[in-house]
Amino acid sequence: MSTHQDATRDRIEAELTDPLRELGLDVEAVEVTPAGKRRVLRVAVDKDGGVTLDDVAAATREVSRVLDESDVMGEMPYTLEVTSRGVDRPLTLPRHWRRNEDRLVKATLVDGSSLTGRVLASTEESATLDVSGTQREVAYADVAKALVQIEFNRKSEDD
Repeated sequence: MSTHQDATRDRIEAELTDPLRELGLDVEAVEVTPAGKRRVLRVAVDKDGGVTLDDVAAATREVSRVLDESDVMGEMPYTLEVTSRGVDRPLTLPRHWRRNEDRLVKATLVDGSSLTGRVLASTEESATLDVSGTQREVAYADVAKALVQIEFNRKSEDD
């Protein structure tokens, strides 16, 4: 069954990539999950500078239009959810690193070691991190997994 779902997901992603690119958005993830007699279609989008509520609204309209003109969802009713790419998603592409410049990232390397540093810069092949005041260049090929670390600003207005 999962191969059918994967094929459907891949077809949906293929149909949405170009129309959403016209809006300046990248399709980051497509998930189709059964929910009773319906299905839930989740589409995560992202762009440089972050996704606004207006972007999500525009993407929702565009996804609805594309799917209405396509038979990819079949006859079964579905609920559409368009979201921005969450901070809990791993950094897997150069654009993910670029969009998270100045954020704290924890990277687990393929050799088993890990490091946490602030993203200073990135290219198509690697990112430069500030790890405790030392600049480290990390090639994406050496990264097994990388996640943005949530930071809470502890400074108060009185300080």
